[in-house]
Order: sequence, then C-alpha cells, then structure tokens
Amino acid sequence: MIERRTRASAPAQQWRILVSNDDGIHSPGLRTLERIAKTLSDDVWVVAPETEQSGASHSLTLSEPLRIRRLTKRRFAVRGTPTDCVMLAVHHIIEGDAPTLLLSGVNRGANLGEDVTYSGTIAAAMEGALLGIPSVALSQVYNFRRGRVKWATAAHHAPNLLRRLLHFGWPHDVLININFPNLKHDAVKDVRVTVQGRRDVADLIVDERTDARGHPYFWFGFRRAYGHPGTDTDLFAIQDGCISITPLHLDLTHLATRDTLARALGD
Repeated sequence: MIERRTRASAPAQQWRILVSNDDGIHSPGLRTLERIAKTLSDDVWVVAPETEQSGASHSLTLSEPLRIRRLTKRRFAVRGTPTDCVMLAVHHIIEGDAPTLLLSGVNRGANLGEDVTYSGTIAAAMEGALLGIPSVALSQVYNFRRGRVKWATAAHHAPNLLRRLLHFGWPHDVLININFPNLKHDAVKDVRVTVQGRRDVADLIVDERTDARGHPYFWFGFRRAYGHPGTDTDLFAIQDGCISITPLHLDLTHLATRDTLARALGD
C-alpha cells in the first residue's frame, strides 16, 4: 500500500521540471528528453554535466571547485557529476519554487540489472528522490556495435507513459527506472513493470595501451550478455521487445538478512 503519493493530480502547467543526464549537455538524448518534458509543462529547466559522466554513479565533487555555464535562461552546464548538477539546480540555480518533477536521460544505452549501481543517469534521479522530488530515469537501449540509437522510440512512448505514472504516483523514497527497447516505436510490444535483474555474464576487459611518451594507460570495457534472466526482470522485458518500468528503492537494507543477524547476535 502506498502511503504517500506525488502531486500527480496537479495540472500539467504546474509541473516545474528539472531535466538532467550523465551523457552531457550536448547529447542527443538530453535534447530528446527536453522535448518530452515540454509535452508535460512549459516550466522546464535543464542542468546537465559539461562533459560526459557515464559511470559516475552517485559521486559528488568535493575536492575541486564546480563551475556553472549559463547557456540560456533555463539551460545550464555544470563542470561536475550528475549529482552535482541536481544539487546545484535545486539549491542554487533554479529561481523560486523547487522542481516538482525530475527527469534524467534519455541515456544512450541501457540501464538494466547491475547497471543501476554504476549509472549517472540513475544517480541524478536518486538525488532527486533524496531531495523529495518525484524522479524518473529514462534510457534508450541500443546495440553499441551496430545501428543508430532509436531516440524516436523514447520520444514517442515517454510522454503518455509519464502522464500515466504521474497520475498514479509513487512513494517519495522510490525512483522510477524506464528502459525503452532497441526497436522502432511501432514495434514495441508492451509495457511491463519489472524487478531489477542480474546478468549471468559481465566480463571486464582491461585494455592496456602505451601513450606517446611511453607511459602505460588503461581502458575499461565490458563484454556483457543477457544470459537467462527471470521473466519478471527488466532484462527479460527488454529482450522480449517491451518497455521496462522498474521502481527502485532508496533504502538498500536487506531486511531478511537484518532479521537473521539480529537473531544470531542476540538483538
């Protein structure tokens, strides 16, 4: 049973939307999300990293200064992480009332399974949820080795999907993770509410190279496969050509283990 709901009954023009991402201020996914946001409200603010921050997770810049570059009246680039962007937007940049909705993405690539622990896209939505703002992360799945990103799929399905989600609402300590399959918009089968899956295979590739001065440097890469995920997971939904919606909880406590340890330690 949901105890607290978002202000989903507010008319569209009352939503004050903050848009951010981890692919950077110039990414096509951010432009797509801006267009999506403007179908919901005229009050849209964009605060995104100056450069790509993929894999930054929920990191916060503490050891160097943050710099803000104003591009237009409501569009800003921050030399920092997605978390930095959300914090600066809410506490410094946005004038007047705080945002009532945060949208993060549209990420170039999936945020499925264990991806959510690394993702800067998820982290921006996580920070929004921590600040009490209903927050949604959106990602467009694509094949990194061939084919263009099908931004039109997210652009087509997201507006109505977001309206439906906002009408229902969700708890304040939950963020919504949406992944769109690597299909044209009219080939998408369905929308499924899923649980976070876990891949059977996630091989780390460490590529060692040498720079022009003879010093070694390294690139990380991943050779990933879906394996055989459960039918209720985000991984299976995408593999089956469906949009995946996964509610993610900010409380990471594993209650069953907590109870076991409490009994074992005499609590």
